[in-house]
Amino acid sequence: MGLYKKGLIVELGLESRIFARIITFGKALGCHGAIVLGSNLLRYYLINFARSFIYTTAASIHQIVSIKMAYALLERSDELIISLQNNVKLFKQKINPGLPLLKSDSAIQCLILGSNDKAKQMARYIQDKGMDVRAILSPTVPQGTERLRICLHAFNHSEEIDLLANTINEFANAG
Repeated sequence: MGLYKKGLIVELGLESRIFARIITFGKALGCHGAIVLGSNLLRYYLINFARSFIYTTAASIHQIVSIKMAYALLERSDELIISLQNNVKLFKQKINPGLPLLKSDSAIQCLILGSNDKAKQMARYIQDKGMDVRAILSPTVPQGTERLRICLHAFNHSEEIDLLANTINEFANAG
């Protein structure tokens, strides 16, 4: 198995002590749907009493094949995972340490800006420099926690990360 993580429960070896786990196939896998892992008792209960299961359509063969292929690709993606981890580290090194960046080692980095106006202004400033970042505004997030959402990926070049961090730093220093 490669570098990709199977989740905190597996990492801590707690599978047998957890009543139920939900494994989602969206976002990182690029598919949709989810499964519930648990005991046979839980399985039988959900089959017989979970309205959302009873009144849904079974996954199509296309969904199943897509999920299997996504996992197969993930197992062969060590180099890309290392590249992504390095890009996240580089971004965090380049960003002004005084800026309110949420603590995260994931590809999604969030800069708290504290107002809808400021989040929109910074997003527009960065977009004008040719980069695609998104302002996440209240009421999607609580008022006062409005933010800039930055999604890094393994294919970013160091020059792109430098440009992004420098642009953020410029905007923050000007305001």
